[in-house]
Amino acid sequence: MAQQHLDPTDPAAARPSPPDPGRAGGATTGDALAGYLRAQATEFLRALRLHRETGSGQNGTEESVDAARALRHSARRISGSLHTFRPLLDSDWSEEMRPELAWLSGTLALEHACAARLERLLLALHRLSGSAAFPAQSAASAVGGRVTGAGRGIPAPAGARAAGTGPAATPTATAERGNLTVGAAKAGALLERQLTLARTRAHSTALQALGSSRFHAVADKVAVLASEVPLTPAAATADLRPLATAAGERLTDAVTALPLVTAGHPYNAEALIHGLSPDPAPHPQDGPWHQVRLLLRLHRYAGEVLHGDGAPTDVRLLAAGQALNLHRDASEAAAAAASAARTPRIAPATAYALGVLHADQRHEVEAARFAFQQSWQKQAVGTP
Repeated sequence: MAQQHLDPTDPAAARPSPPDPGRAGGATTGDALAGYLRAQATEFLRALRLHRETGSGQNGTEESVDAARALRHSARRISGSLHTFRPLLDSDWSEEMRPELAWLSGTLALEHACAARLERLLLALHRLSGSAAFPAQSAASAVGGRVTGAGRGIPAPAGARAAGTGPAATPTATAERGNLTVGAAKAGALLERQLTLARTRAHSTALQALGSSRFHAVADKVAVLASEVPLTPAAATADLRPLATAAGERLTDAVTALPLVTAGHPYNAEALIHGLSPDPAPHPQDGPWHQVRLLLRLHRYAGEVLHGDGAPTDVRLLAAGQALNLHRDASEAAAAAASAARTPRIAPATAYALGVLHADQRHEVEAARFAFQQSWQKQAVGTP
């Protein structure tokens, strides 16, 4: 945990700034950017103080989990704004800050990601096998990973139908269900061991990061940012809208490069076949979709800079973002299932259950792509 000598977390240092003149009367100058960065720095310091006060044990309180999430969110917003509006900021300072904030947010996200991935996979095993070995869990739990797209306009995965939940199952399907049920408990236990170990390591890494001199340097710079933003001389009169528009254009170009025609079908058999190969390398089709998710986030942050709390809510763009989040979660869960299936000397029934689980999550990936394609066709990204 970060040491207590960091004065920046004192409430006096985290006092909110007065209303920003850069946003008054619809203005979009560098003053609006400075106000946004100061506000995010203040949120960062407030979350850091709360994180220290509530503790950071592996079974920490809900407040400590919320504080860690707030730290990640503010770090991402600062880093994203430094990227989008970098011509208006001191270049040396900006290029030094961005990778450090990305390191911090990525490190803090690992533990939550492991916990959410485990819950997602166990729920999927329970759904696919129908085994009582996996008690139903609430989708609104602390780690809250949704395992299926049903109910949000995403088609139910084919894996659910293959498990025999559809119309009359054939004798072959019944036998497959029996094999899946036999291996599901051991597959769940294997996943729990592996992902719990990964979560423990991620927790230790986060604690070490928050106590490191590297983190203290980041926190000190954020504390300075809360009161002083290093804008260039030209930023005072510069219009932010062209830079925000450029962020939207980069997003549009990245989406154009996606195979949306393929995504227009609920399931992509070619992607599923590749995903079942023994190659442990990341799925080649996933990378561009992950990149679009990051660009969509930068586009949203640019809109926050321009409009502040009055930023308009685009329901269709929000739906596209949710689909991309589900895409990321399902692809990472599929990779975890595939990694577990490569464990040496596991029983055939266990390997079979993990294979079905992997296929189910890859179908979830395709369902998320389909949902994104449906949302995007209704959404033209313009100036935030």
